[in-house]
Amino acid sequence: MAYKDFRDFLNTLQKENQLLTIDEEVKPEPDLGAAARAINNLGDNTPGLLFNNVYGYNNAQIALNVIGSWSNHALMLGMPKNTPVKEQFFEFAKRYSEAPVPVQREESAPFHECEITEDINLFDILPLFRINQGDGGFYLDKACVISRDVTDPDHFGKQNVGIYRMQVKGKDRLGIQPVPQHDIAIHLKQAEERGENLKVAIALGCEPVITTAASTPLLYDQSEYEMAGALQQEPYKIVKAKLSNLDIPWGAEVVLEGEILAGEREYEGPFGEFTGHYSGGRSMPIIQIKRVYHRKNPIFEHLYLGMPWTECDYMIGINTCVPLYQQLKEAFPEEIVAVNAMYTHGLIAIVSTKSRYGGFAKAVGMRALTTPHGLGYCKMVIVVDEDVDPFNLPQVMWALSTKMHPKHDAVQIPDLSVLPLDPGSNPAGITHKMILDATTPKAPETRGHYSQPLDEPLTTKEWEKKLQDMLSK
Repeated sequence: MAYKDFRDFLNTLQKENQLLTIDEEVKPEPDLGAAARAINNLGDNTPGLLFNNVYGYNNAQIALNVIGSWSNHALMLGMPKNTPVKEQFFEFAKRYSEAPVPVQREESAPFHECEITEDINLFDILPLFRINQGDGGFYLDKACVISRDVTDPDHFGKQNVGIYRMQVKGKDRLGIQPVPQHDIAIHLKQAEERGENLKVAIALGCEPVITTAASTPLLYDQSEYEMAGALQQEPYKIVKAKLSNLDIPWGAEVVLEGEILAGEREYEGPFGEFTGHYSGGRSMPIIQIKRVYHRKNPIFEHLYLGMPWTECDYMIGINTCVPLYQQLKEAFPEEIVAVNAMYTHGLIAIVSTKSRYGGFAKAVGMRALTTPHGLGYCKMVIVVDEDVDPFNLPQVMWALSTKMHPKHDAVQIPDLSVLPLDPGSNPAGITHKMILDATTPKAPETRGHYSQPLDEPLTTKEWEKKLQDMLSK
């Protein structure tokens, strides 16, 4: 099911009627951001967008909303486009558990067709535009940024592929926001403690499987490339960078090579973030670009993000749920059923679990807060019974309204860490967190009246499948 490159995936979207090609002339601003916002407003199964006629950018093709629906997300996994979200979750979890899959190394890549080593000017190379009108400048917001652990450079798993926002600061300079909870912040700290610049490679227009892996909260020594191989069920192709020992996605459309300058900071922002708020401006590190590669007539990809739901939420939805699910199952292998952390990158998480005894669900919530992702996100954890589908919000609301007692089941923990982008944190990066226990009380907790649950009719499951098959024809 592996896609050869970004173009191969776009071709699949086209064949599945999940790509809308727009040939009429549009303006970079506000048309591109407005169109991406609009398509996200129209439902869960909307197509990607490919613009072929952008004013001011001769012959440039710009793709948006590429995995901005559950249909396109299913196609990214090689599944039928009508696959339900819950089925995608469990298939993703199955493949996640099959990692690592060794990579396939190549000597050269299609992006080596064109190479720029002097007089680099990103304003000439890239079609730049603001996604939201309050952004402080032009941003690269869906690029895979590759860096390595400086103290252990030969450990393949400690090479990080992550997605970080980057503001264009000049013709060959980018600002980058390395959030402290993310791996690149560790690499930069290591380099700066040595007084060294941190080498980075930036890949734009990649297959969705690597952008998905890059936005997954893996463990520090887990390789995104080996996870991408597990997700696509065959080895992922990489090629060595020319200016460093970094590995680059083989199928990228455009690659920038450079380094983060040790100790150098510039004002960056504001930027419309996945929280649905502008993040303001902060002093952030600078990347000096030293070399650019690109395919002939590259296809440029951008990501719209803002008030959920947008492509960002589809891209980081299931792949935020699965690591939490796997890490909780390591602690409670027989109890954890499913995890829904799709909302605002897991600032809220819903965990379905069997409860062994009174107070057990609250302990599950505490464990969720101490996972690697939970430390920086997971501001609220809702715990429900095993027969409540965490992906079915009416069921979750039912559990909250009938099972949770405000006196006994709302647990607040003060002054824990959260990513600074959370607009509710005060000071930035610190917040109270909460566990809401919406499970049926177990002994020795014997309050409430839960002895007569209402069961569904006997053949409901058979009818669910029959009706789903009819609707998909």
